[in-house]
Amino acid sequence: MKTIAILLLCIASISNIAISRTVMVGASHIDKTIRSGIINANAHDTLLVETGIYHEHNLVIDKPIVVIGINHPIIEGEHKYENVSIKADSVTFSGFSIRNSGISSIVDYAGIKIHNRHHVIIVNNILEDCFFGIYSQYSVNCIIKNNKLIAHQEQEQQSGNGIHCWKSDSLQIVGNTITGHRDGIYFEFVTNSIIWRNVSFGNIRYGLHFMFSNSDTYAANVFEKNGAGVAVMFSKKVKMYHNYFIENWGDASYGILLKEISDSYIDGNYFERNTSGIFLEGVSRVEMYNNDFTENGWGLKIQASCMEIVLKNNNFRGNTFDVGTNGSLVLNTFENNYWDKYEGYDLNKDKIGDIPYRPVSMFSMVVEKNPPAMMLFRSLITTLMDRSEKVIPSLTPEQLKDNHPLMKPLRL
Repeated sequence: MKTIAILLLCIASISNIAISRTVMVGASHIDKTIRSGIINANAHDTLLVETGIYHEHNLVIDKPIVVIGINHPIIEGEHKYENVSIKADSVTFSGFSIRNSGISSIVDYAGIKIHNRHHVIIVNNILEDCFFGIYSQYSVNCIIKNNKLIAHQEQEQQSGNGIHCWKSDSLQIVGNTITGHRDGIYFEFVTNSIIWRNVSFGNIRYGLHFMFSNSDTYAANVFEKNGAGVAVMFSKKVKMYHNYFIENWGDASYGILLKEISDSYIDGNYFERNTSGIFLEGVSRVEMYNNDFTENGWGLKIQASCMEIVLKNNNFRGNTFDVGTNGSLVLNTFENNYWDKYEGYDLNKDKIGDIPYRPVSMFSMVVEKNPPAMMLFRSLITTLMDRSEKVIPSLTPEQLKDNHPLMKPLRL
């Protein structure tokens, strides 16, 4: 009986595969709208949608089907509707141009929204002028890949996030380009997910924003010219590898903001021309290795509320201030970093400086407490202040030092 049951299951699965169809949708076919094609489709069918403009007024995909656009047909939202709502598992949606979703301060309209589903694939779409671009809520094992998201709003209130993920797990956000949104990518209560090879630039607030999201990884992404690069807040076990943070400038801007996070890793990242490379507040047990800080205002700003930070094998080159802090109690470890401002010597030729380097200058402490003092930067008095502080330390934290600074930069 068991053998017969197995044979019947195999026959049923083969029958399901055999009856799956490819259905054409477009002006010259029986199904002239995508909605009609979905209504007439069976589970696991493939819809091929011809190029054109489709006014679907909130297209709902409620079957496990594959929907593919030919030459990027346009689904028009008319600034009134959600363009596409995915309400079935195992849906693939690819190759469309999604335009002009509704805008509301009450309803989170999106170009494409995944409603409490799993194994959904959204790939190779272009989303333009959508309130939220791609929105995932209560989703599991979904892939958002190689999409281009463009918005043109100038105020945060008028724009949602490019890729917005909420209470989801095991997502893959890969190879997308996002610009002009409030946040490029937003994670809230998202776990065990990866953000890889995305380019997030010119967004109003953050290139990437984490809130209460644990055990995630973002790697090999570019965050350029956003209001601020990346904010990771109230999270733990976050891995940040081989990302580029470039020209994130502003009064309160940074490459990365770390606030109330713990047990995380920052390895192999590149920080260039940011107001602050990394800003840390209320952070504990974070390890930072093999990062390059080049031509930033502050390479690193570490508040007194941080503890058990390990900073090792990093390069600091051409920064206005290498390290800034707001207190004298230091419970962190600085070791084997390269500092281009180091003026020590290496008598035994082991490529490690023979005297410690204190990266916090007296003038940086003055600026921390009195920002207008920055007008005196590069003046004779600031040079005299820093020189005298090195001889007789008084304001700078005595224990914030690299005991074994490198004489030459690391090749990262």
